[in-house]
Amino acid sequence: MFNAPPPFTIDSHQLYLEIPQFQVQEQAHSTPGAYQRAWINQLCLQAFLPWFREEIDSRAKVYPNTAALPSFWEVVNGTAITFDTSRLVLIPTLAMDGDELRVQQEWVDIPEWVADYYIAVQVNPDDGWIKIFGYTTHKILKTTGVYDIGDRTYSLESEDLIQDMNVLWVTRQLNYPEALRAEIAPLAAIPQIQAENLLERLGNPDVKFPRLAVPFPLWGILIAHGGWRKKLYELRQGLPQWSIPQWLQTRVANLAQQWGWEKREFVMVPAGMRSAEAVQGLSRQLIIAGNIYELRIFPSGAEKQIWRFELRSATPGSQIPVGLKLRLLTEDLQAFENNEDTAISPVDILYLEVILEPGEGLVWETEPVAEDYDQEILRF
Repeated sequence: MFNAPPPFTIDSHQLYLEIPQFQVQEQAHSTPGAYQRAWINQLCLQAFLPWFREEIDSRAKVYPNTAALPSFWEVVNGTAITFDTSRLVLIPTLAMDGDELRVQQEWVDIPEWVADYYIAVQVNPDDGWIKIFGYTTHKILKTTGVYDIGDRTYSLESEDLIQDMNVLWVTRQLNYPEALRAEIAPLAAIPQIQAENLLERLGNPDVKFPRLAVPFPLWGILIAHGGWRKKLYELRQGLPQWSIPQWLQTRVANLAQQWGWEKREFVMVPAGMRSAEAVQGLSRQLIIAGNIYELRIFPSGAEKQIWRFELRSATPGSQIPVGLKLRLLTEDLQAFENNEDTAISPVDILYLEVILEPGEGLVWETEPVAEDYDQEILRF
């Protein structure tokens, strides 16, 4: 299963994969370096993931989702893939000497980003192939890797990598007990005003290396937040900062469409004798525990500051099961009064109504977590 396609000649341990002929998706990035990083990561992912799905795990997928990748590649090198209950990170390089694996600190020390395995990949765009020249675990990388304070990376020499990918699959199939992850310290939360100041500063594309411009604890907690990471990406592209009311008046922004949002008209049936009325709102599909749901957001009643969040089953006749939760958090992920609705029995709808000031932001989430979930800030 590890044979390389012709015309490659390889040794018996290292895996070569052909880069498929595909159209590289044009993505906006703030610097030539970020553009190249996105291009190399795309080539690597396009070669690796189809093979991985065919040979190892058909359900393997990009973490957290494909739409989020540009916001990662704008600032870091690497692509995370989840499979089974594990995660790996592909670390591509154009260097042909293959003398080391160099992993940026974000993938090692941000708790939400940590992986079990780190895969070293040489990318040869001219000849159309990638080469897996070794892998390691988080524990090995964290405890024996060399940390470079200058570029904030952990590195291992090639001779310290496990070069034969078969070892990884065999140890997993045998359920060999192995500690894959090292203990790491959590990152301290930062207040919203500090995050806003950091975003304003680092969102300037003249800051060529934003990941090195502030101390790592601040940087790490900033981009661990999916909403702040996406906003950083938008700021560095010079994209306008849209709000939900603006989307409803004009059209949903392109990036929001990529995240799944669309504008829809809902028919509301008010209490009492009044007739039904139509209201413009936003909708997106969610998959939670294998079932499809619809998340709706729309203004509620005559008061423009009141917004209603609804979660419904997208399957006719189906209800929301016991225990499922819809939750809202402040932009800096803090709970507030009446911010959660839980199904204590099978119900048709979970809903929350909130009063919001113009410019205020909220983050939604569900429990269990929705498939491909990545935090986003909805601005009102």
